[in-house]
Amino acid sequence: KKNKNMRLIDLSIGDVSLPLPSSCIDGIDNAKKLLANKETFTGYPPSTGHTFLKEEIIKNDYNTRGIDFSNEEVFISDSSKSDITNILDLFKDNLCVALQNPVYPVYVDSNILKGNKIIYITDIETFLPPICKVDLIYLCFPNNPTGKIISKETLKKYVDYATKNNALILFDSAYEAFIQQEDTVHSIYEIDGAKNVAIEFRSYSKTAGFTPIRLAYCIVPKQIVIESTNGTKISLNSAFKRLKDTKYNGPSFLSEYAIYNTYTTNKLCELRENISYYLNNVKLLTEFFDSKNMIECISINSPYVWIKTINNLSSWDFFYYMLDNFMILGTPGSGFGTYGDGYFRLTGFSSYEDTLEAINRMKKVL
Repeated sequence: KKNKNMRLIDLSIGDVSLPLPSSCIDGIDNAKKLLANKETFTGYPPSTGHTFLKEEIIKNDYNTRGIDFSNEEVFISDSSKSDITNILDLFKDNLCVALQNPVYPVYVDSNILKGNKIIYITDIETFLPPICKVDLIYLCFPNNPTGKIISKETLKKYVDYATKNNALILFDSAYEAFIQQEDTVHSIYEIDGAKNVAIEFRSYSKTAGFTPIRLAYCIVPKQIVIESTNGTKISLNSAFKRLKDTKYNGPSFLSEYAIYNTYTTNKLCELRENISYYLNNVKLLTEFFDSKNMIECISINSPYVWIKTINNLSSWDFFYYMLDNFMILGTPGSGFGTYGDGYFRLTGFSSYEDTLEAINRMKKVL
């Protein structure tokens, strides 16, 4: 009512605004033709996804970096969120879990539901478990919400810790495609020994604009061995396959074929163009807030802008300040943990026009 003549601009949620790339639409059309033909109709999908897409994932996302996997180590699903939360079903309760602070809230909530003990990493460079030997370590880089990246040297320390302490690393790489900085870790498997202790999660939601149709995958190396409650050593890959067979119906054939067509027609450039569009929005927001001394660490590798609030406002007070004065929605940093209070996250996933309009509104007052 206060701003009835001003349109609301939503820069809060990490949802994309550009349509699906043409290669993905073509892939869906091809899949529709296959499903319309009796000879090529597929029926139920495999619980871990089709081989035709797994082979392209391995070739394009890992072989290009000197990393190799078998098809059985690739698990295709509807979303990384599903995989990251469902994998907890394989483990007993009351584990000690290390999470970053600030952190993607799903990691927190899923472990609370499981009854696990949570400790927080507030400085990624100097991680020492202060309370208990850690069983699970969640890492997200480029980070949501801060946009920070991790060095190979620091990531090696985590891999070494997991190796020594029989811990498992859950490495969320949902924003890997946004990395612009050279000599930066794109996959945890670039680190020696990671195949023995780490699972990697990736999503097409942001990289290919798949939020309406959903598709993701994770890598579970066969080298990872866990101990059952009776002391038997078993393959985590086999256990995760059993979990998938039991609780998951498999990914959509249409979604799989959409990204498969992008890989096989060498149209990944379309995805990079969309990513560049969103990163340009981030650049505009970053330049504006940096001119106001509201940014501690400028990130060029993330679709998010992490800013300090003004006048020591709490995250929620700043949320209402932005809403009341500019009709702009953002995400209060405290929603990502205690160390996020006093900060605010804005997304580059909106349109260029809305991003520019938001900046012009803020220039008048902020």
